Amino acid sequence: MRRQVLLFILVLPLAAVLGQASYSIPEEMEKGSLVCNLAQDLGLDVKRLKSGKARIHSGDSAEYIELNRERGVLLIKQRIDRETLCGETTPCALHLQMILENPIELFRITIEITDINDNAPSFASTEKHFEISESAVIGSKFVLEKAIDADIGTNDLQSYSLKPTLNFALKLENQADGSKKVEMVLQKPLDREQQEKISLLFTAVDGGQPRMSGTMQITVNVLDANDNAPIFTKPLYKATLTENSPKGTSVITVRASDKDGGSNAEISYAISNSKRRLSDLFQIDRKTGEVILIGEIDYEKTKLFQIDIEASDNGGLSDSSKILVDITDINDNSPQMKILSKSDSILEDSPESTVIAVLSVNDPDSERNGEAKCNINNDIPFKIQNTMNGFYSLVTEIALDREASSQYNISVTCSDEGVPSLSSSVTLTLQISDVNDNAPVFERGSYEAYIVENNTPGLSIFTVRARDADWNQNARVSYILEDSSVNGVPVSSYVSVSADSGVIHAVRSFDYEQIKDFHFRVKAQDGGSPPLSSNVSVKIMIQDQNDNPPQVLYPVQTGGSVVAEMVPRSADVGYLVTKVVAVDVDSGQNAWLSYKLQKATDRALFEVGLQNGEIRTIRQVTDKDAVKQRLTVIVEDNGQPSRSATVIVNVAVADSFPEVLSEFTDFPHDKEYNDNLTFYLVLALAVVSFLFITCLVVIISVKIYRWRQSRVLYHSSLPVIPYYPPRYSDTLGTGTLPHVYNYEVCRTTDSRRSDCKFGGAGSQNVLIMDPSSTGTMQRMQSEKSILDEPDSPLEQKPPNNDWRFTQGQRPGPSGPHMPYGTHIRWTPKDGTRATGGPEVAMGTGPWPQPPTEAEQLQALMAAANEVSEATATLGPGTMGLSTRYSPQFTLQHVPDYRQNVYIPGSTATLTSNPQQQQATAQQATQQALPPPQASAQPEPPKAAQTPASKKKSTKKEKK
Repeated sequence: MRRQVLLFILVLPLAAVLGQASYSIPEEMEKGSLVCNLAQDLGLDVKRLKSGKARIHSGDSAEYIELNRERGVLLIKQRIDRETLCGETTPCALHLQMILENPIELFRITIEITDINDNAPSFASTEKHFEISESAVIGSKFVLEKAIDADIGTNDLQSYSLKPTLNFALKLENQADGSKKVEMVLQKPLDREQQEKISLLFTAVDGGQPRMSGTMQITVNVLDANDNAPIFTKPLYKATLTENSPKGTSVITVRASDKDGGSNAEISYAISNSKRRLSDLFQIDRKTGEVILIGEIDYEKTKLFQIDIEASDNGGLSDSSKILVDITDINDNSPQMKILSKSDSILEDSPESTVIAVLSVNDPDSERNGEAKCNINNDIPFKIQNTMNGFYSLVTEIALDREASSQYNISVTCSDEGVPSLSSSVTLTLQISDVNDNAPVFERGSYEAYIVENNTPGLSIFTVRARDADWNQNARVSYILEDSSVNGVPVSSYVSVSADSGVIHAVRSFDYEQIKDFHFRVKAQDGGSPPLSSNVSVKIMIQDQNDNPPQVLYPVQTGGSVVAEMVPRSADVGYLVTKVVAVDVDSGQNAWLSYKLQKATDRALFEVGLQNGEIRTIRQVTDKDAVKQRLTVIVEDNGQPSRSATVIVNVAVADSFPEVLSEFTDFPHDKEYNDNLTFYLVLALAVVSFLFITCLVVIISVKIYRWRQSRVLYHSSLPVIPYYPPRYSDTLGTGTLPHVYNYEVCRTTDSRRSDCKFGGAGSQNVLIMDPSSTGTMQRMQSEKSILDEPDSPLEQKPPNNDWRFTQGQRPGPSGPHMPYGTHIRWTPKDGTRATGGPEVAMGTGPWPQPPTEAEQLQALMAAANEVSEATATLGPGTMGLSTRYSPQFTLQHVPDYRQNVYIPGSTATLTSNPQQQQATAQQATQQALPPPQASAQPEPPKAAQTPASKKKSTKKEKK
């Protein structure tokens, strides 16, 4: 018999109720077919199946059945073939266990698999040939191959038939194992001369509904006479074989004998076909009859083998026999352990005999080889119990303590009783969950701390610490200051405790003279539920600090009257004049006082005792000593740093009181503060501050105003082109460059349509540097800047004949071009450019006479002198002239002044016409520099254009 040892451990008490259910189903049911309503049959609620995590344990067999927790039913997981599952074993049943948790419960379920007629009888071969001698006597038997039907019961093989039945008939003989031996019996003698070959149809029929059958074609060849068949020595042979025997092991040797002689006596042996396909495990020698093992034998799979053998001679006669092979078990399987349920953690306060895990143990071996015993490692608070056959439970043996051990590795070892013994083991890891069973413990039984007085509020004094043996939240310690009072004041107004770190802080500044020490209690509380706590006593002692100066008690210092000590002139050495009495409210060495004489009217007359403060004479008082003696005594303590106080002692050296009174009436009374002086100082500070702020505002305003004026020129998008026309004068008849520079702006009547935009001059006045001039010319332009009126029209002045010079008065070399002249285009508001009058000669050509070397030198010197003065006079309004006439000035920068000259305020051009030179020279000496304003103003002609203005004009005309 096959043995199974199962181990089961219950999580709840061991006396949990167990149930058992049995069912019967046919084989070959479709997958998903309903087997039974397990919850209803066992009286369980479907919710219990879900909460208990119900599952099916099927042991080592394949999982044919599955549990549907939602419905509480058993379903077919895969198709069941009874013949594959059980073979010939009857009844065929599945033994299952259903396991529930919380609490753990076990239910046994037996499902019997019934057979259906799904297999037809079959023969190993479809044809069989017999050679039978014609001399075969009636009643001769010929063994036929048995048909194989995998079904059982009524569905198994039931009957055979042989057709035709003229010469042969079937004979069925029941055997001890329940099978039938089929023989073909000769019932009519054979006559080879009449029929040499006979064909028969051998049919096997089962008893199922509908019936199924299998056939085999039998061919009989009639031979000459062979009238004796082989006969085995035994009808039944028995043999014993140990499992796991090696291949090639001889099992047994069988023998058969034949009375015939010659070739008819030669016997051959063969293994008949059977359901178990024994030909894969055993082989028989056809000549010797030795049976040899050719496969692997496992006692746990098959314990007994039945081998059908056949002996036949050459004449076709045969005999059959049977071999029974008994398999002997050996201890070749170790116990098989399976954890059915386990707990990963358990509370440390769990009661004794609490179930930790449930295990099943199975050893497939037999008898003592299959008996297993389980044990666990020592020195752990657990034990293992055998609850039922094959099931073990692991339970607690004593109370647990997480602080002693937070984790256990439990090794369960199961050994069988075989020789040698085989064993297997499994290790379970169990975490011990913490329970708040330990209160915080302070590192010390009480604490004492010192703090120096006059501390800063919030200063950390010291730290209290407590440890909790628990874990995680249960070990999280919080510190609480217990309610109490110090001199009627809550202790929380003195100190505070950090809840997390236990640091004690001073809430206020302590004064040693008011409080020297105080007590309070601190409670440490963990974060468990319920919380546990402990407390400790804390004593804070205030340390003295030298924060109080000595206080003089005598002599008393009064502000309104003068107190004096009288010393008679007859006083001897060591005469006690008075005693300075002082106290210090500090303690210790901070209150040790020493007395010293700081100042005195006559230091050789008095001394002060260092420790007692007594003032005594150190010499004999004489008539020469002054009546008024003033002593300044300083009193110091012994602190670090030391503090001191001074006292003034007035001593009168006299023999009578009236003498003292007359002398002390003129003592000056010192005033500590001068009220008038303080008032004047405050007033002076206010005035200075007001003046500073005023100056600052004025400077900022001026800066902003200048900045705004400078930004006006850049507000328009039109370009600004400066124009610097030279102004010529023949004053004193020198003919040099002019000393006067004027900046003028020429714009169109509509600045929005103008080609150019010009900035104003840096100054509104023109300074005449000529020696004959004694003042400053008035403004040549209106007081209101033209830039402030962008749309005001400009009226260009007509040509001025006063500016025309003779040929001899024109300095510099002649030339057709003016390299540094600035040409301006003027455009009226209607958009039409003005053109020059007929009297204006534009570019009249070269001068008629070439200049002499003296004239050239004179022009160069005048130009250099004028450039130097212009650079120093124009300032920032030169618009680049100072850069052009820089110290790096060379001859190549000297302009050609014998070219056409442009007159300021006019569009006319000076030409080289000889007829006009004399009139121009006379007018230049008679008229003032500014051109007359009363002359008629014709329509402004078009000014001479520079190359830059010509380019812009060309672009404008193209547009």
